[in-house]
Amino acid sequence: MTTFAPDSLALNRKLPLWYQVSQSLRASILGRSPEAPLRLPTEDALAAHYGVSVLTMRQALKELEEEGLISRHRRRGTFIEPHARRGAPVRLLGSVDAIVAQQSGMRTVLLEHGPVAVPAELAEYFPDLAEVAGFRRLRSDEATDEPTNHARNYVRPDVAARIDLADLERWPMTKVLRDAVGIRIGRITDTVEARLADPETARLLHVPLLSPILHYTGITYDESGRVLDIALIHYRGDRFSFTVTLDAH
Repeated sequence: MTTFAPDSLALNRKLPLWYQVSQSLRASILGRSPEAPLRLPTEDALAAHYGVSVLTMRQALKELEEEGLISRHRRRGTFIEPHARRGAPVRLLGSVDAIVAQQSGMRTVLLEHGPVAVPAELAEYFPDLAEVAGFRRLRSDEATDEPTNHARNYVRPDVAARIDLADLERWPMTKVLRDAVGIRIGRITDTVEARLADPETARLLHVPLLSPILHYTGITYDESGRVLDIALIHYRGDRFSFTVTLDAH
């Protein structure tokens, strides 16, 4: 039987290996194409794929099983749950794959794209530019078609020229930049704050005007420290929670 093929992963030895593997596999599962197989490779095969021990792989799979993304059956194997709910809490421990996983697994519609003036509040991040490429997307739960978040991305024009729009309807911008465009991401700075839904956000997310939402700002840098992309995402407050764990060492 053909098995699902997860993405590759460059491990960061400063973060728990099981966590990195679980987030990478989670992103692969949520970003899979509809025709992809539901059966996962064996624990041994997955461990070899990620370059970790079987015990580490087992812990990563347990995390995904507890989330409801996979089910494990003795002697039959491990399978992706095709109708698993996508709005689970997010755990951010500092890996790019965590960001990808956070933004994956939704039906995405590209609402508009094209050159826009650099917003005044973002000018400090694009000091050499008057215009950037703007992308606006709406994500919905695949099972219920309920809107979950509204995203605006502001991307450097030279980078945006290399983006395939079809990829943006399948993958998060972070994954497109890293895996499709091939950019080596240096770091991502995240800020999450509570806000009240403005008229446009309330309309797109089907929530009452001035109801609580989560506003996420993600600034993506390349290895030279240059800002590549700024993501401004409004999440429905009743569908998402964020947990941040800081390493004390």
